[in-house]
Amino acid sequence: MRAAFIESAKNIVIRDVPTPEPGEGQVRVRIEYVGICGSDLHYYYEGANGAFVVREPLVPGHEVSGHVDVDPSGEFAAGTPVTVHPATFGTPSEKIADEPHLWPGGAYLGSASTWPHTQGGLSEFLIVDRAMLRVLPEGLPVRRAALAEPLAVALHGLAKAGDVAGQRVLVTGSGPIGLLAIAAAVAAGAAEVHATDVLDGPLSRAKALGATEVFDVTRDEVPESAYDVVLECSGVAPSVSTALRAARIAGTVVQVGMVPNEPRPINIAPFISKELRWFGTFRFNDEIDAAVALLLAQPRIEDVVTHEFAADDIEAAFAAARDSEASGKVLVAVWR
Repeated sequence: MRAAFIESAKNIVIRDVPTPEPGEGQVRVRIEYVGICGSDLHYYYEGANGAFVVREPLVPGHEVSGHVDVDPSGEFAAGTPVTVHPATFGTPSEKIADEPHLWPGGAYLGSASTWPHTQGGLSEFLIVDRAMLRVLPEGLPVRRAALAEPLAVALHGLAKAGDVAGQRVLVTGSGPIGLLAIAAAVAAGAAEVHATDVLDGPLSRAKALGATEVFDVTRDEVPESAYDVVLECSGVAPSVSTALRAARIAGTVVQVGMVPNEPRPINIAPFISKELRWFGTFRFNDEIDAAVALLLAQPRIEDVVTHEFAADDIEAAFAAARDSEASGKVLVAVWR
């Protein structure tokens, strides 16, 4: 089978490797679509994602969809359309028994956080544990289902905020996760959903996904103390400060966007004076099931996809995904 390997910064190669065979409790999936995520961009352009350095050839990709190819148990018929929960949970912990995504020692597809690295889905075939499979409901196309993982990230952040029905919501940062957070908040019944960014392209896509007002923070003033819930989806320090300032007194801020593991200047005075609730989020637990249901119910969410590339054009796909002005979510159509 063919697979794409990141060997070092700006060095990705496509190689023929043996097709893996599923073992006990495993299923082989023929991958059809892979979404490019921010962590994939870091691995490709920098050879590392934060502290996680590429030390051996790494197959990227954790936003995947496709069809069952082989299930030795016979539970899933060949051709069954699926997406995949990309996490293998670690050692159970009593204090966080209901939050397995936080258990220590877990792994994630396409990640250099483990040794050996956990290989991802940018390949013709992928072996996964049976529990990681999510069968697609009738009417949900495999292409749209590639959005299940990033939508689950957005839904997990939204869940931290609680019920947003009838609430005023601000999403800071209108990249792919921010766009999916907008769609999720609209679907959850938010009274108003506004969005910020520094580029016109993301802001126009935010409007298309349901934001009723958008702010270019390079020229527009974001209303202060005006929002019940703020979903911070950029991970940029000034945007975090904006989120804290924009939340109302006793409001809620959820940090969805990942931030570098280093000191950054952030104004936390509003966090103190307004007694805000400020949550961190990391990946997700089981929200991928809700994501699959929402993708079926809301076909327009697929509008977050702006580009699709063939796997043989992988370098062009990464270049497009890096261009935030031009692209939302970039999908790679894997070899068929």
